[in-house]
Amino acid sequence: MKRVLKFLGIIIGVVVIAIAGVLTYIGTAFPKIKAATTMKVIATPEMLKRGSYLANRVCLCVDCHSERDTTKYGMPLIPGTIGQGGEVFDHKVSFPGTFFAKNITPYNLGTWTDGELYRAITTGVDKDGKALFPVMPYQNYGKLDTNDVKALIAYIRTLPPVKKDIPPSKADFPMNFIMNTIPQEATPQTMPAKSNVVAYGQYIATAASCTDCHTKKNNGKFVGELFAGNFEFHMPDGSIIRSANITPDKETGIGAWTKEMFLAKFKMYADSNYRAAAVKTGQTNTIMPWDNYSGMDSSDLTALFAYLQTVKPVKQLINHFSAPEVK
Repeated sequence: MKRVLKFLGIIIGVVVIAIAGVLTYIGTAFPKIKAATTMKVIATPEMLKRGSYLANRVCLCVDCHSERDTTKYGMPLIPGTIGQGGEVFDHKVSFPGTFFAKNITPYNLGTWTDGELYRAITTGVDKDGKALFPVMPYQNYGKLDTNDVKALIAYIRTLPPVKKDIPPSKADFPMNFIMNTIPQEATPQTMPAKSNVVAYGQYIATAASCTDCHTKKNNGKFVGELFAGNFEFHMPDGSIIRSANITPDKETGIGAWTKEMFLAKFKMYADSNYRAAAVKTGQTNTIMPWDNYSGMDSSDLTALFAYLQTVKPVKQLINHFSAPEVK
């Protein structure tokens, strides 16, 4: 019996050493991303205009990296907080750890080079070579036209500095090791011509990361059908918001919608009566940043609608809102 126990002890010891070795390798050899380039972004007026449009109306960098007013419908951004960061993504929204949106104003990014910013946005590796958890959809941004990413960098440089220090993010085990293997080299594409409506619409969907909110996730990974919705957002008041099914299913998605209906849905929120509407505890709200998306160009929305009509239709009825339990 002693020999058996000794043998088992040796096996367990070898396994522990092997696992420790693998974890050490993953923690030190990854992420395997090239060093930041010496890229220098020249901020022309046209580039700043494009960057502002992308950051505020399409990619919505300002949405996650600012503070939102949860007492109003659509949770519009609070003036004076633009770019300051701080939004939390944790177990309440099925993330394997606690991750904070970074301060992207010059207060925090002033020492970053353009190349370091480009690498972080498109590959998920920060200034110090550490992996970022893909709550920031760098896997999508890495597919964008290089000129669009440069425009974002140019615009971010113009944000008023906001002095706010953000706590470091912390991933749970084993995600703290696994996340080192997620970053990958960017695969930029040339933005399709607007005349190629469906391809251009797919580009807009990628830039807007529509799948990231409209697909069910667990531990940061897709576990549902793309664009079929039902991703849950747990709000501070105890209510639960679920994303919509935007596949072309005619009964539960947007398959019965017309282009005009799609555009009208977005543009109605340009009316201050909608974006300023107060919402009390227990009343229906949405995580969809309508205030920002209402400013998207109609041609871009038209292309987005055309593309969404080509994705796989999924029959999935969504209960969009659950009021908090009364205790």
